[in-house]
Amino acid sequence: MRHVLSPLLLFATLVSCSAQTPAPPATDSTLSFDLEEATIADLQKRMESGRDTARAIVDKYLARIEAIDRQGPALHSVIETNPEARTIADALDAERKAGKTRGPLHGIPVLLKDNIATADRMTTTAGSLALEGSIPPQDAFIVAQLRNAGAVILGKANLSEWANIRSSHSSSGWSARGGQAKNPYALDRNTSGSSSGSAVAASANLSAIAIGTETDGSIVSPSGLNGVVGIKPTIGLVSRTGIVPISHTQDTSGPMTRTVTDAAIVLGTLAGADPADAVTAASPTMGRSDYTASLDANGLKGARLGVVRKGLMGYSHAADRIMEAAIADLKRLGATVVDPADIPTMDQFGPSEIDVLLYELKAGLNKYLVWAGPKTPVRSLQEVIEFNKAHRETEMPYFGQDLFEKAQAKGPLTDKPYLDAVAKLARLSRKEGIDLVMDKFKLDALVAPTGAPAWLTDHVNGDWYSGGSSTPAAVAGYPHVTVPGGFVSGLPVGISFFGRAWSEPTLIRLAYSYEQGTKHRRPPAFRPSVEP
Repeated sequence: MRHVLSPLLLFATLVSCSAQTPAPPATDSTLSFDLEEATIADLQKRMESGRDTARAIVDKYLARIEAIDRQGPALHSVIETNPEARTIADALDAERKAGKTRGPLHGIPVLLKDNIATADRMTTTAGSLALEGSIPPQDAFIVAQLRNAGAVILGKANLSEWANIRSSHSSSGWSARGGQAKNPYALDRNTSGSSSGSAVAASANLSAIAIGTETDGSIVSPSGLNGVVGIKPTIGLVSRTGIVPISHTQDTSGPMTRTVTDAAIVLGTLAGADPADAVTAASPTMGRSDYTASLDANGLKGARLGVVRKGLMGYSHAADRIMEAAIADLKRLGATVVDPADIPTMDQFGPSEIDVLLYELKAGLNKYLVWAGPKTPVRSLQEVIEFNKAHRETEMPYFGQDLFEKAQAKGPLTDKPYLDAVAKLARLSRKEGIDLVMDKFKLDALVAPTGAPAWLTDHVNGDWYSGGSSTPAAVAGYPHVTVPGGFVSGLPVGISFFGRAWSEPTLIRLAYSYEQGTKHRRPPAFRPSVEP
């Protein structure tokens, strides 16, 4: 079914691409990689033993990006690499040699979605030519956290341009700067988005870890379709300062990795109070700086999980088959499954969510573009709209900017319709939604398929979207974790765990137990199309 103005469509990104020259088939040399599926712990062991240095690891990932992303399958998941990555790695190696290590991320390469500001020799553009050359005055708060923890910023990942808020007919995974990202499991299939490049890069072993952002589905949807773990945190756990915004009520960032363990390590690094983002004031007390204590292989034993069928199942036979198998596995691993445990307000978010996002986009983007400073070519949403019109051939070859124009027409955040919609969504998603059903059935978490398998990319018709599980937690501002749940014709399908505010420790425990009890993750083979 074609959805023209679905919030899930806009921010979970669901379909993309156009006719392209077929990529060459993957070869043995393409698939062979010394660091394939290497975890943070694996890389630390290599550096501790002297087998590898941080510089050597950076070199290997940069060579991998050249071979897989630029050439070969040409995944287009990385917009640019960091010209300072090797220098940073050398400095971190010197620290290690001097007996100082900063923690588990010391020397670990990370790719950032290209809407996350870095004050270095890279630009921050949200994939748009309108921001080409923009170098913000300071790092995003989470980038500072990563640098302080010893991570090496390897580069910027491609994304659905402007985090997929420009057009209701967009092609997910496409940006004017980065081109069309490809699903590494079947190159003619879509990546979903908007954290498309982050998901692809993590899955294809182009970096140890990647960071994405989400408004509604932009971490969990591409994670599910590209076979990786994604964590969308509670709003307030992680700062948004220095991130190109859509919505201050729903925006957040989070880790996208190949394992729950790595995601837990990274989440603890990202979390923290930021004076410039007041919503994070509760992060030190309600959140944690270390989530690895939640990694319990027996974590599903005695857990009570509710299956959300209404609205989150029934749109894809393939996703439903994976979910039914997951339910059996959850029971086998010791969980009590309440089925169904439907959210009564599931079908009531719709137009109100879109309205809120468009109001907040105008206010937030105007503020960000001023903050980004004089090296930013455009200084308002209206100027971006005019830039796109003036550069239609390169910026709008496949789809337009109807959502930008609707956002520009919105009034201030003091408008009563906006304030009423914000209050309505909070009530429907929390008190009368997730909290209500979890109280009713005394649940530890809710579960559902993350989404359907990847669809064919289509630049003519734009995104096609059948369904997904991101909206309830996104609108509520609650946490959501997706884990690989199996394959259909070689395409990954994710399983989602979501629940109350600040329940990351519980969700990580459940997701880790499921991951360890099923082991569904497998690396991609870069096939031209789906398996027969």
